[in-house]
Amino acid sequence: MLPLYPQYSATTTASVVDDVTAWARRQRRFPELRFVNSYHDHPAYIDALAQSVRAHWAREGGPAEQLVMSFHGIPERNVRLGDPYQAECLTTARLLTEALGLAPHQFRVTFQSRFGKAKWLEPYTEPTLIAMAQGGTRRVDVMCPGFTGDCLETLEEINMEAREAFLHAGGQEFRYIPCLNDSNAWITGLSQIAQQHLGGWPVR
Repeated sequence: MLPLYPQYSATTTASVVDDVTAWARRQRRFPELRFVNSYHDHPAYIDALAQSVRAHWAREGGPAEQLVMSFHGIPERNVRLGDPYQAECLTTARLLTEALGLAPHQFRVTFQSRFGKAKWLEPYTEPTLIAMAQGGTRRVDVMCPGFTGDCLETLEEINMEAREAFLHAGGQEFRYIPCLNDSNAWITGLSQIAQQHLGGWPVR
């Protein structure tokens, strides 16, 4: 079982495990199961992300002032209870920016999709983009590394709503970097992750 969630969270990866094991309880016979819990730091995943950013820069004539990496948010309480999600997101961001050769002042890590009144992981994506625009940042590259495929939360929430907020606040150019989707680098990377786990317990 290979969930398309690179960073582990009880709200995402574990929900897949719950559904699979619920199905298994209803079966007379079921296959041997192995779950890939996380690949947030796998070299093939990081390389696919880096290739997507470099390809974007090549198309757009170079990097913007800031690279904003927006991950899906979860309640802060979940992290206090032991969920490794935030730490894995930060590790992904660190490895990606190292691969791209970015200095700390050239990127931001934010969290999107906040619901309800509870405090979620910060900084929040849209308020951060607004503050950046109001502070003089004119051009941003924005990507969502925690999503391996584009969906409503990347195409609408980020590429439409967050774009509008940034431009309305005084930003001049909002450049969205698509998710990995079916890029050759990612399909190759996904294959490598699958083959590694099919071959036995990973040692690295």
